[in-house]
Amino acid sequence: MELFFLILLIVLMAAALGSGYPVAFALPGSAILTIGIAAATGYFLTGNPDAYFTIGGPAQWLSAGVTNFRGIYWEAERDTLIAIPLFVFMGIMLQRSKIAEDLLVTMAQLFGPIPGGLGISVVFVGALLAATTGIVGATVVAMGLISLPAMLRNKYSVPLATGTIAASGTLGQIIPPSIVLIILADQLASAVDQAGTLRQNLYKASTGELTMPSDFAVTSTSAGEMFLGAFLPGIVLVGLYMLFIMGFALLKPSSAPAVHHGGKFDRAFFVKVFVTLVPPLALIFLVLGSIIAGVATVNQAGAIGAVGAMVMAGYRLREGKPRAYMPVTIAVLALLAIAIAASFYDLNIKRVASSEEALGIVVATIAVSLLLLAVVWSGWRTLKIEDTLRGVMVETAKTSSLVFIILLGAAMLTAAFRAFGGEDLVRHFLQGLPGGFWTQFLIVMLVIFVLGFFLDFIEIAVVVVPIVSPILLADPQANVTAVWLGVMIGLNIQTSFLTPPFGFALFYLRGVAPAIVKTLDIYKGVIAFIALQLLALGIVGFYPALVNYLPNRSSLLSETAPPPQNPRLQYCIEKYVNDEFAENGATILDAIKTAKTLDLSYLPQDLAKDLTESFDKAENAIPLMSEIVAAEQAVDAASGDYRPVHRQVRALERDARRLDTEIEDLQLIVSRSGPNGIYSEARGERARARVEELTAERDALLANIPADWKDRYAAFSKIQKAENTARLTYRRNVDDAYEPLGEAIKVIEGSAALEALGDQLRGLDADLDSMEPAAFVERSAEVRSAFGDVEGSSDIRSAIGDARSAMRSRTPDKDAARAAIAKAVEEYEAGLAWRKRAETELLPQLLAYEAAIRDTIGLRGQVRLPREQALYVASCSAGHRDVSLSF
Repeated sequence: MELFFLILLIVLMAAALGSGYPVAFALPGSAILTIGIAAATGYFLTGNPDAYFTIGGPAQWLSAGVTNFRGIYWEAERDTLIAIPLFVFMGIMLQRSKIAEDLLVTMAQLFGPIPGGLGISVVFVGALLAATTGIVGATVVAMGLISLPAMLRNKYSVPLATGTIAASGTLGQIIPPSIVLIILADQLASAVDQAGTLRQNLYKASTGELTMPSDFAVTSTSAGEMFLGAFLPGIVLVGLYMLFIMGFALLKPSSAPAVHHGGKFDRAFFVKVFVTLVPPLALIFLVLGSIIAGVATVNQAGAIGAVGAMVMAGYRLREGKPRAYMPVTIAVLALLAIAIAASFYDLNIKRVASSEEALGIVVATIAVSLLLLAVVWSGWRTLKIEDTLRGVMVETAKTSSLVFIILLGAAMLTAAFRAFGGEDLVRHFLQGLPGGFWTQFLIVMLVIFVLGFFLDFIEIAVVVVPIVSPILLADPQANVTAVWLGVMIGLNIQTSFLTPPFGFALFYLRGVAPAIVKTLDIYKGVIAFIALQLLALGIVGFYPALVNYLPNRSSLLSETAPPPQNPRLQYCIEKYVNDEFAENGATILDAIKTAKTLDLSYLPQDLAKDLTESFDKAENAIPLMSEIVAAEQAVDAASGDYRPVHRQVRALERDARRLDTEIEDLQLIVSRSGPNGIYSEARGERARARVEELTAERDALLANIPADWKDRYAAFSKIQKAENTARLTYRRNVDDAYEPLGEAIKVIEGSAALEALGDQLRGLDADLDSMEPAAFVERSAEVRSAFGDVEGSSDIRSAIGDARSAMRSRTPDKDAARAAIAKAVEEYEAGLAWRKRAETELLPQLLAYEAAIRDTIGLRGQVRLPREQALYVASCSAGHRDVSLSF
């Protein structure tokens, strides 16, 4: 019966959407109706409204959608959706203020003389508008009104012209900032949590281990990472569009002729190009640049974009009138002043310690005040001129409300889908497909592409993604990243604007196209661009680094970058170190051998011993890395024959676990059936018979496991464990090789700091005679604390502590305190003597040695990855690594 209600849910949703019923009400309405019908059926047939739900009851599932939506939206850490109205405001403001129109006209004049130049200009402007507005409808309508007549007038092929405009208008869905990317990031954040649990359970079931290594965990994504990940694929798509138009123009010049705008390419023209092009580019730089540089979150960048668009609209709406550019000029000067003040002064008002810092605060305050004046002035203009601000606010409210209502309805629909076991059904179907992850992925991509013929991008993103993405992310075979999956889905969803019969970009263009343009021409025109979008999808799928590299790079170069000892970085760090050993191993070994000849005889015994051992361990690093390489090669050699058997057995075990879950549910029905139960006796008998069938089916599945599986698994696990042991041994070794070196350098470099405390230490003897015991105790504590900032002064601090303890007792003992002070002075003199000598004789050699091993043996000991190593690791980890044999 659960399957029947699941089909009913889908039929009701499809019927509501197909009849033109608003999406915002079709999604939750179908969920409420289906859950109500299932509850009523269960009540009248069995006396229990929960009977036909896989788990829980109707009240739980009706409230689940609202609860989940509120939890996602109101959590402080999950405030991604707040960026939607900000970017919508920015896009509508730029469109209403005719900045988009200026771009189209000017770029058409600039690119026109090139074969296919008008089409290239449309793509170029479409990319710019995508990076500023991101609103498909506004972009397609604007380009259709302005560019389409010009293209037709200059005898462009009608299908080429319409296809170029429609496809370029959809770029806003993949080029950031994009609403669809924000929604996908939000949906994937929840999916990652579910995928992490699924993978953890899979690891536990497969290996018997309770804890999964953290480097196998599924990593989450954010809107900022989605923006970074989609940037290069968006550029690839723009490049494909331009190459296609240029190729078409070269093959059929009459269908895409060069067009001269009739004016001169003089200074005035290029000034116009500059004035038209630079403000949008500056806004793109501020919005995307602030995210990429880690200066602003997506929400903050959205606020920057909204304010920037309003300032730009302020001068565009008063173009040609006095003081039109005054607000934007003030804003630019204020931003420059803030940037200069931030560069030269610490603008934290709580840390003002000099008149110069106070001057910086004053300058920054004045600059911020001027910036606020410019924003308010621009806002006042947009409010008074043509009532632009009010119209933009109303459209923003409508669009944002529509998005959030659809999200709420989709959350309820997804909850109903899960109530009837739909999610388990989809997971079992996908996991049962031959070919593993990539077959599952291709099927999902095909389903999303087909759904794009009938559904809008929001419906696909909020209905399909929460169901399929946990399954795909949890699979360790491809071990894909959430940002890659999100961008791939985003590229696929983009086709929904072009695919007939319900491609929205087609409707937008049809609404503004002249009568000479037939609907069939529009449909014909978009076919090539749909093929280009699918080609871009294939390119990004084949080269995941196009998506993963920029987010990795931004993360590893940011101030909050993970430390080099982070488990997820070790595989790529060790690859880098191995390459360095292969290229510069002789130089590193020479540095180690030189270090082993250093005279350490005058150092404290424990310090000299630690340094000597660290040199030996450093010398072992290269052989230990060779052991890692050999162990890795052994795993690769063994995995060839082992992988097919492993995949077969894990598939059988997975199917058996699914049957076990179904058996447990049926046994629950059996236990609750009968005269005093909630289920009828007849249903209990049917469940009992079904349990016997499923048990036999499970036993038959497990019987197909090869007889020698346990031996083969044990043999491969032994080889795999040898690799893990080699890696752990290497890591412990290099940590022990570098840590004592760093400590020794800090101790020696603390010579000056130690020397500066000599007078305070020697003065304790006089303080002992001149101070009361309580005052001496306080004074000695201060001196002891001062030595705490000097590395390697623990013996001195200990002796001062003994003196302090002698005077804190009920019967203060000055003799004991004096003896302790004398011991502290003796330790101080001895320590200062060997430090002074080491500072001259040893420190330069140790620093040279440290520099020689810092980026290899000492790499794990750094606070952050240096730039070169961070870029290598970002590139290395941008691919997908199959870890399924560890499960």
